[in-house]
Amino acid sequence: MGTQSADTPRLSSVDLELRHIDKSFGDVEVLRDLSLNVDKGELCCLLGPSGCGKTTALNVINGLIEPDRGEVWLGGNDITHLSPQRRNLGMVFQSYALFPHLNVYDNVAYGLRRRRWSRSRIQPKVKQYLDLVRLGGYEERRVHELSGGQQQRIALARALVIEPTLLLLDEPLSNLDARLRADMRDEIRRIQRMLDVTTIYVTHDQEEAISIADRIMVMNQGVIEQVGSPREIYERPATRFVADFIGQVNFLTGVISSGWLWLMGRQFSLPTGEGPEGKVICAIRPERLRVEESGSGLLQAQVEEVTYFGSVVRYRLAVKEVVDTDVILNVEVAGPLASHQLGDRVGLGFELEDLHIFPGGNT
Repeated sequence: MGTQSADTPRLSSVDLELRHIDKSFGDVEVLRDLSLNVDKGELCCLLGPSGCGKTTALNVINGLIEPDRGEVWLGGNDITHLSPQRRNLGMVFQSYALFPHLNVYDNVAYGLRRRRWSRSRIQPKVKQYLDLVRLGGYEERRVHELSGGQQQRIALARALVIEPTLLLLDEPLSNLDARLRADMRDEIRRIQRMLDVTTIYVTHDQEEAISIADRIMVMNQGVIEQVGSPREIYERPATRFVADFIGQVNFLTGVISSGWLWLMGRQFSLPTGEGPEGKVICAIRPERLRVEESGSGLLQAQVEEVTYFGSVVRYRLAVKEVVDTDVILNVEVAGPLASHQLGDRVGLGFELEDLHIFPGGNT
């Protein structure tokens, strides 16, 4: 699925729309003709490297930045020029932005007091959302008494207690260690599904995006390169950038001519009309390569490096059939099946349908 056009008829399920957003800071173009649709109740990740424009896009949505061109629609209403306070959005920042002088209860109640709720209404609502994030009984704790994971939960409860139309999360797990990130990722997903709140989740962490999102918008240099489910993004990357940014990948230079692909000194028949003519880049995932005993019909390679990751073993192989220089490939094999050692001669195979072919000739 590519970037969705904002000019097509609006579906009733669409909750958030960005229409042809441009944003520059001085001479630097940060967002360029950015359009996307997010359905009601979806959790969508804006994923990309630092400087790709994902946080700027988030700040256009929350009203902290006004676009140079384009519109932001939420729930069928144009909110492009509304102040942040009038958008009814919940926001979780990378730093959590909790008030250190307030206890947990007062941090969570802050947004309700700003809306002039009565104490009798605030108390049960705060309790409800502290229970939701599994921190019931922590009302009197101070922020400095909480762990990083607990602070993140309080920030989430504060964002959700106002019952926002849209939840925005900006790198919410980047300050946590790896194990806690995985636990909190699951917790955020549980709560988001329970509340059915439309959510935009900004991250540069591909594993985080793949594991938590309904759909991923991969951004690069101010534009969306591909929109799709985690499986679509990983298994059918639309561009070389997406293939490279999401997961491990091997790139190989080849040539297509008259329905034939020349790759690693071999000739492969392509279905009629498949692939661009001329020099191409072929991408293949490490787990899609087969390591077997050396034999006829297989590429011949030598094990140059063995790295043990527990569930998988990664081999670094040098393919010896290529003229002028070795081709180096990373191959991943399930741990229990990995028996080859450094220096072993092996056979290397793959299925043609596992190649992703892009125009261009330089790796």
